[in-house]
Amino acid sequence: MTSSNTVKRSASRLDLVGIAEDFTFVADPAALLRELLVTAALTLRNPAGIATANTRFLWGYAAAVRAAVERAVGFETPGPIEVARGDRRFSDPAYRENPAYFLLAQQYLLFSQLVAELVDTAGVSGSREAKARFAANFVVDALAPTNTLPGNPAAIRKVFDTGGKSIVRGLKNMLHDVRHNGGWPAQVDQSGFEVGVNMAATPGSVVYRSDLIELIQYSPQTPETYAVPLLFCPPWINKYYIMDLAPGKSLIEWAVRNGHTCFAISYRNPDKSMSELGFRDYLFDGPLDAVRVVREITGAPSINTLSVCLGGTLTAMGLAYNATRGDDSIASATFLNTHTDFTQPGLLGVFTDQATVDKLEKQMKKKGFLDSSNMARTFSALRPNDLIFQYVSNNWLMGNKPPSFDLLAWNEDSTRMPARMHSEYLRSCYLRNEFARGEFRIDDIRLDPALVDIDTYVLAAVDDHIVPWTSGYKTTQLLGGKSRFVLSTSGHIAGIVNPPNPKAKHWVNDEVHADPLEWKANAKLINATWWQDWIAWIGERGGEKVSAPAQVGSEEYPAIEPAPGHYVRETA
Repeated sequence: MTSSNTVKRSASRLDLVGIAEDFTFVADPAALLRELLVTAALTLRNPAGIATANTRFLWGYAAAVRAAVERAVGFETPGPIEVARGDRRFSDPAYRENPAYFLLAQQYLLFSQLVAELVDTAGVSGSREAKARFAANFVVDALAPTNTLPGNPAAIRKVFDTGGKSIVRGLKNMLHDVRHNGGWPAQVDQSGFEVGVNMAATPGSVVYRSDLIELIQYSPQTPETYAVPLLFCPPWINKYYIMDLAPGKSLIEWAVRNGHTCFAISYRNPDKSMSELGFRDYLFDGPLDAVRVVREITGAPSINTLSVCLGGTLTAMGLAYNATRGDDSIASATFLNTHTDFTQPGLLGVFTDQATVDKLEKQMKKKGFLDSSNMARTFSALRPNDLIFQYVSNNWLMGNKPPSFDLLAWNEDSTRMPARMHSEYLRSCYLRNEFARGEFRIDDIRLDPALVDIDTYVLAAVDDHIVPWTSGYKTTQLLGGKSRFVLSTSGHIAGIVNPPNPKAKHWVNDEVHADPLEWKANAKLINATWWQDWIAWIGERGGEKVSAPAQVGSEEYPAIEPAPGHYVRETA
């Protein structure tokens, strides 16, 4: 009996340890709070720095009070600190015209400046500094007055305009999010979107299905098409239809209407049975397998590829692998917002250090995959004001429904990550940067990116927080062959979904310099979408025009079902 009770108590303690580890991982997966607290303690070594920062804050506060008083009697006295360009939190006229709200905004902005200066005084660097600064910024953003009812003039006006109904609706929205969305404010109303109807709607058929991918061939929309087919390779971390978002916003539709015979990979949403799939499996059973099938269906000796984000990382590795074997089945490659050299990991670097990856692997081992919610929360935390707190204001304080927006609906349609694949990706790329260093191996074959000798089109987005544009530029220096680099406006996703519109712009420079900043300094700004530049580039590499295929697929690969297929509809 005693032995049995001891075993039960031990098992109970293990359960508690496991629960504690799970909570710690979910609450602070990258130990951001710990690094912030350590950094805060280290500021005590620099009392002079603390005194200087606080003195600057007090002088600023006094100036803000004086400006607010003068504004109250009709002057337009500026405050000691300006709202940063692009910060929409304080765009409401009340923050300019109402002296009390003006002072509230000034106090907050001065506090933000104080926190940044205190982090500076700690004298930390490297991973600790990145984590501490990230955590400090997140906390400061969370404390913004716009996240509270008294500090949000638009929300207060809504209370009066609706007779208090907005508060009731806001509480309902918050309770719904607590129950069904992990306590995070919903980003989008998905009710008006349906895959295959108004998203991922370009006509085509699934012509090949394996345990990992479906291959979609799109129906031609021109009498003639280019002889060289075009394969779209998405990241396995998202659903493929970011490239086929909606009619009029679809890059695939754009290519089809410009005479290309187009195919796209759609990855299966992995479950526990796929936990042991690794980088090699995704390479051989993903883009390389798709290239084989496209060539067999079309009879083309080689094809062109377009790859997005991690899909581009995988394609680049496939190109290097092919180069070692003298395989020229890929004639040209387009890379959109892609890391091939991870020296500059962007904001994701705070989540991809050794300790965080170790904890993540333990978590994934229990389930066999990384939950889609973990990835979604991480990406939201990278831009908290845009992807978290603006919905606190809109949904919870003002009682509005979340917006109905196709890009956000796609973003919510997230996927899991196989445990082994995600671990190998983080360690090989983010921690060791093996491909860029010429140390990545497949089947004991060392991949040398310099051996890739084809034309490449490399696109980056100037406001990309996931793949900094200067990092995306490195692909032009890493791979052999002739590269064209184009810089788009917007961020990681909006830089891709960039159909012709009056606001679209991009930079071009036919010379590819070693230094990206030198390239930018000599680049020309074009008032048009990069889609137009790319369609001309890919057309020059499309071969001759031939009669469009009468039907999709072939005798060996007949149409299985209409696009977008089955895998894209698998939920997370």
